Amino acid sequence: MDDDEDLDELLDEVEKKFCRNVSVASSTRGGGGSEAGGARRLSAIKPVVQRSSITEDIDALLEELVEDDHGDFHQSQREKLPKEPRVEAKPPSGGRKCCPVFMGGSSVTNGVGTATSKRACDRLRCISCDFRVLMFDDCEWDLSCDYLFLRNNVPDRQKLRAKLKKRRGFRAYACQCSWFSSSSSSEPTDLGLHPQLRWVCGKHQD
Repeated sequence: MDDDEDLDELLDEVEKKFCRNVSVASSTRGGGGSEAGGARRLSAIKPVVQRSSITEDIDALLEELVEDDHGDFHQSQREKLPKEPRVEAKPPSGGRKCCPVFMGGSSVTNGVGTATSKRACDRLRCISCDFRVLMFDDCEWDLSCDYLFLRNNVPDRQKLRAKLKKRRGFRAYACQCSWFSSSSSSEPTDLGLHPQLRWVCGKHQD
């Protein structure tokens, strides 16, 4: 009877601690028990094992359901988002440059200059001061014009006229750091012949 009582106490302790794996060796402590005691031990452990197995199955099933719901949620959210409109790449804006670059008096036609079509460029820009070159037809710069005057007044065309003189057929050019007067000749002047002028041709719109 003492062995049966020890076994019952051991089973009660195992159940209290929720032990799911009980070694077979623990059941024979004290020299082995009767068949009735062993049957009672197995019947006491079996419900614990079954509850553990059922709990694990339920947990696994819940995890699968959560994953499925999570995936369906993201899929529905992606479907609700408006599709971004396709933007077709536009070709770069066109434009032509003078080559070579010409200047000229007011009688010289403005436009895109080429070796065969000598036109005065009206899209000049200075690479030193980064200002667009201004043009004044039928005018030339007075001898008193200087760098400080241009620095203080470009690009105000009205103020610049204080240093301009009327002269038919001429054309006065100026940026914020340089100035030039083209003669009344009908032939344009190649800008390359005046290296002191840091002017280049900007793009002409087609």
